[in-house]
Amino acid sequence: MAHWLLKTEPNEYSYDDLVKEGTTVWDGVSNALALKHLRTMETGDSAFIYHTGKERQIIGTAEIVSQPYPDPALNDPKRVVVKVKVGYIIPNSVSLKEIKEDEYFNNFDLVKLPRLSIVPVSESHWQRLLEMGKE
Repeated sequence: MAHWLLKTEPNEYSYDDLVKEGTTVWDGVSNALALKHLRTMETGDSAFIYHTGKERQIIGTAEIVSQPYPDPALNDPKRVVVKVKVGYIIPNSVSLKEIKEDEYFNNFDLVKLPRLSIVPVSESHWQRLLEMGKE
């Protein structure tokens, strides 16, 4: 099982929207590296949902509930999507500022590649972020 961080602009699609819907198609990814990550997702993988823009924080978790498949709204087999199911709200959202201040995350792609919309999360980073969200 792999872990991911999925970025979303909260005024376009927020974690609250995912909570209301229960599941959604994670689409709109066009960056080549982000699409590469999306293509490697497996059913059962876990993800953090990260609000971009002014918020810049991890809000909650989700589960990948489908294998990647071509976006049915586009006529481009390279543009794939996955279905995502709501997990749980992080009790104390973890801000980008907190992550950047923790030297443990110096090599974390969220810090190194800030514009990337899908970021792989190592098991150790996943556990540390969960701990930070409990504080």
